[in-house]
Amino acid sequence: MLDDPWMTRVAVIGNAGGGKSTLCRRMGERLGLPVYTIDKVQWLPGWVHAGQAAVAEHHARWLAGGRWIIDGFGGEQLIAERFAAADTVIFVDLPLYIHYWWAAKRQVRSLVRPAPDMAPGCPMWTETWPLFKLMWWLNREWRPKMINQLFHLRRHKPVIHLRSPQAMRDFLASLPPAAT
Repeated sequence: MLDDPWMTRVAVIGNAGGGKSTLCRRMGERLGLPVYTIDKVQWLPGWVHAGQAAVAEHHARWLAGGRWIIDGFGGEQLIAERFAAADTVIFVDLPLYIHYWWAAKRQVRSLVRPAPDMAPGCPMWTETWPLFKLMWWLNREWRPKMINQLFHLRRHKPVIHLRSPQAMRDFLASLPPAAT
């Protein structure tokens, strides 16, 4: 656990396949913070959406906990609440081809072992094409809006914009070592 109270409420966001969940797990280990993943509560078996109210209930409970890393989307309202409550926002913004490559590897790997940050009963392979279409849309439509939003947000709190795998590794290396 950190003696310095910085980075105790961390919102991590970015396109699919960018390594956000792995980054969050490693940050959680290093910083001694619980990691919450929107996808784990957003989906019920068979890719049935849990409903915005159910997701918002989990999200509110996480925010009230006071110490957290939250990975994912969950809708504009939840993103706004999370950004307002966070002391640090991390935007994983790799080149689109890396997001696609890493997502493709994850999709294939999911045939053998389920992704640890996905809800049970949601086979990833069946959602590959919809995922890739979503990634394209997020890059084209959502990303420019997020960059603008984060530009204004950085006046009030640290915003870490990770643009490469090396930047992600350097960021993790800059964190204090995990408590033993």
